[in-house]
Amino acid sequence: MRRAYRAGWTEAMAMRGAVRHVEWVGDEDPERLEAATVTLAPDRLDALGVSRTTDYVTSWSLETGPDWVTTRLDVSVTGRGFTRWLVLTRDDRGRWVSESWAHGVTAFHGEPLAEPGLAEPGGVDGALDCDLALCPVTNTMPILRLGALRGVEETELTMAWVDLPSLEVRASRQVYSTIEPFDPASGRGVVRYRSADRDFVADLGVDEDGLVIDYPRLARRIRTRTR
Repeated sequence: MRRAYRAGWTEAMAMRGAVRHVEWVGDEDPERLEAATVTLAPDRLDALGVSRTTDYVTSWSLETGPDWVTTRLDVSVTGRGFTRWLVLTRDDRGRWVSESWAHGVTAFHGEPLAEPGLAEPGGVDGALDCDLALCPVTNTMPILRLGALRGVEETELTMAWVDLPSLEVRASRQVYSTIEPFDPASGRGVVRYRSADRDFVADLGVDEDGLVIDYPRLARRIRTRTR
C-alpha cells in the first residue's frame, strides 16, 4: 500500500514539474528579504511567496494556466496599523476581476494609500500577466512565454501591475528583449526589462528556468534549492 502511494505521489510530482525554492535580498534595500517556492511544469507554473521589509510583510500565491498566462494572484499585506488583501483573477476571455479588503490606517510614510483592487474596471483587460511590485518571480512568465532565454527582439506587453503596500492594480506597459541567450556553461542569460511608462531599464540575469538571479536595483539571489 505504501509503495503504491509513493509511486502515485512520484508520478503526480513529475506531472507538476520541478519545485524550486529561491531566496533574494533587496539590492538597494538589503533589509528586504524575498522567498518563493515555484513549481514549474512545461507550460505553466504556480508559486507561493513571502516578502519582509522594515515596514510591512507580504504573502502571496500565484497560479498560471497554459503558456504561463496568469489565472489568479492572492496577496495579503500587514504593516504597522494596517492589513490588506487582494484576490486578482483573469478569465479565459482576458477579463480581470478583483476582490479586496482593507483595514486600519490609510496613509504610508505620510502619503495616502490607494484603495486595493482594480484602479479602473476593465483597465487591464487583455493583459496576460500580473506583476507584483518588488517580486522577482512575476518576471518569469513573460520571459518564458516570449522565449527570451533563446532570443527575442523588443516586445511590449501590458501587465496587471500590483502596487505595494496599497495593492492597487493598474496597467503597466513593459518591454522585454534578450541581451544574452541562456548559456549552459555559465548557467545564466541576460534579459532586458524596460518600462514603457517611465524612465527605467534593467538587465536581468536569469537561470535555465527563467528565474531571476540578479535584478539591478531590485533584488539579488542569495539561495536556491531544487526538490
